[in-house]
Amino acid sequence: MATIDIFNNDCFSATSLAAAINKQPFQPTRMSQINLFMPNPVRTDAVWVEELNGVLKVIQTSPRGAPVDQRPADKRKARAFKTSRIAHGDRLMASELQGIRAFGSETELMQVQAEVARRMNGPTGIMRNVEMTWENMMLGAAQGVVTDADGSTLYNWFDEFGITQAAEINFDLSNAAPASGAVRTKCSQVVRQMMKASSGAWVPGQTGVRALCGDDFWDALTAHSEVRQTYLNTQEARNLREGVAYETFQYGGITWENYRGTDDGSTIAIPAAKAKFFPERSNGAFVAAWSPGESFDFVNTLGLPVYPMIVPDDDRNMFVDIEAYSYPLFICTRPGMLQRAKMA
Repeated sequence: MATIDIFNNDCFSATSLAAAINKQPFQPTRMSQINLFMPNPVRTDAVWVEELNGVLKVIQTSPRGAPVDQRPADKRKARAFKTSRIAHGDRLMASELQGIRAFGSETELMQVQAEVARRMNGPTGIMRNVEMTWENMMLGAAQGVVTDADGSTLYNWFDEFGITQAAEINFDLSNAAPASGAVRTKCSQVVRQMMKASSGAWVPGQTGVRALCGDDFWDALTAHSEVRQTYLNTQEARNLREGVAYETFQYGGITWENYRGTDDGSTIAIPAAKAKFFPERSNGAFVAAWSPGESFDFVNTLGLPVYPMIVPDDDRNMFVDIEAYSYPLFICTRPGMLQRAKMA
C-alpha cells in the first residue's frame, strides 16, 4: 500500500497544488462567466475603500472684476472592510490507500496524486464548493447585499455607503391589455436611473445593463406581446418559437438573462417573479479583493483566489487533510446603480 510519507513529496506542497489548480479549466458558474468583478489582490486581511463625493454645480454668472466663485472641495472618506475566510476540507485516511499499489505504467505516486486531485477538483470536490460560495457572494454583491451560507448578512453595501436602495420597478408583465411601449418605457427607466447614480462608473459606449431574471419574470417577459412583436420580423424570431430557458437576449438597451441557480430554486437563486439589474463593463463598480493565506509562506504576499494544502497527521500518521482556503471580498462600490423589478 502507499505510505503516508508519500505526501512529503514536493508535488503536494501548497505552491505546487496552487499551480496545479490554476491550470485546471475552471468549471464556470454564471457570475464568473460574466466577468463582472475587477480582481484586486492585496497583501492584508482588509481592503480600504475611498469614497470621493465630488460636487458638480451650475456656476452663477458674475460681473467682470468680481471675486471668482470657488469650486467646492471634494470630500473624501476612506473605510476598511475585512475579507472573508472560506475554509473547506476532506480527510484521506491511511486505510483508504490500502488498495493503491504500483502496477502497469502507473506509479504509486501517480495514483495517490489522482485520488487527491479527485477530492480537490472532482465534480463534487472541495473546489466545487469553494466556487459555489464565490457564486453566492458575487450574486449577492451584484444585488448590493452579500450573504453567508446561513443567510446572515456579511456586507450590505447600501448601508455601508449610506445609500437608499432604489424602489422596485413594476414591469406589469401580467397586464392583459398593456399600453403601447410599456415594457420599453420601463427599460428606459432602469437605464436612466442607473446612469444617474453611476458617479463616474458609467463609461459611454462601453458600459451596459444586464438583468438576471427569475423563471416567472423571464417567462412573462419573453411571452409579452410587445417583446414578441419586436422580434417577429427578425432572425431572432426563431428563438421565441424555440425554448429560451436560461438564455439571453437584448431588448430596450438591456441584456436580459434567465439566471440558473441551484436546482432547489432557493440556495442560490433570483426570486421567481423578480429581476435584478447591474452595470457591466463599468469603471470599477465591482471589485474582487483577495487576501493572502494564513500560512507563514504567504505573509505579505499578494493574495490568490485559493490556497490548497495537504496537512499530514504528524502525531499518529493515520491521515492527511486535503484543504482549500480562500479570502475574498466582493465589493459593489456603486450600490446606487443597482436596480430591481417585479413582474406585477
